[in-house]
Amino acid sequence: MNKLVFATNNENKLREAREIFDGIFEVLSQHDAGVYCDPEENGSTFAENAEIKAKAVYDIVKLPVIADDSGLCIDVLDGRPGVYSARYAPDDEKCAKILAEMKDIPDDKRTAYFECAIVYIDENGVKSVSGKCMGKIGYEECGTNGFGYDPIFVYGEKTLAEMTADEKNAVSHRGNALRLMYDIITKGE
Repeated sequence: MNKLVFATNNENKLREAREIFDGIFEVLSQHDAGVYCDPEENGSTFAENAEIKAKAVYDIVKLPVIADDSGLCIDVLDGRPGVYSARYAPDDEKCAKILAEMKDIPDDKRTAYFECAIVYIDENGVKSVSGKCMGKIGYEECGTNGFGYDPIFVYGEKTLAEMTADEKNAVSHRGNALRLMYDIITKGE
């Protein structure tokens, strides 16, 4: 089976990628591939940050690599936290910080989306796609599945943290982007 290195060590992201690429690629974390780098994500877009990570890992392993960068973009907060989602607050305070910033925002102004850029790099060059998941910010944390901002991001009638892994993968920004990249890779586009 062909190997594909995912430039991450986040087990949740790896699980999502492995579910989508199952049977086609053996998806390795960067540590599984023997890579212990942590490049500075100083791009101004999700795609730029994903490409920084993909190139850093590819330069070491010389195997096909995918990398992602993603974040939560809230309309009434002018797109914040955006590319700073991972650094917006400590992990255990992220949701609380957003809820505090949104405490007086009415329901019709709570629109938000998750965006994910996936970059693929191999000996033939770089390919990039992005996926989105449209929803809104809830009023409290709900659910124990997922990670990051999932407990406050409402899609339909549930937060992403209330969904099963299959339900989330079917609608998530990362799931959408990974499926697009899967099609590009497997069809040789």
